[in-house]
Amino acid sequence: MTRSIRLAAALALIAAPALAESHGAHMSPMVEASNQSVANGIVSASRVVAPANGWLVVHRTDAEMRPGPVVGYAPIREGETADVAAILTEAVAPGDMLMLMVHGEEGGTMTGVFEYTLGATEDGPYRMDGNLVMQVITAE
Repeated sequence: MTRSIRLAAALALIAAPALAESHGAHMSPMVEASNQSVANGIVSASRVVAPANGWLVVHRTDAEMRPGPVVGYAPIREGETADVAAILTEAVAPGDMLMLMVHGEEGGTMTGVFEYTLGATEDGPYRMDGNLVMQVITAE
């Protein structure tokens, strides 16, 4: 093997993990969001990592931290997505607690159509080690 071929092969081996990680291949599913104003009718996550195409779903919640009714959703793609904005489908007041959760696209009858209702399996939530992939925020 010539020196230039060995060098090219070595560089490819070094770059491959970084390239895969930048596309979300080895990243754990997660939602990153903070308390925010909902006066514009939108809730945003600054970063979402999903194992497959699916949905960022906004649930109402409270101090018990159980997901409640869905009040908004937005499509997300596999891997990492920055600045995901979900349009609220009903009024949310300052002080309301919201759970931003990663849901999948599996189990539904139509691809690209959000079909989940509370407790259903269609387009249901992802779990990581038995825990929902979510972040709770408070509307301001």
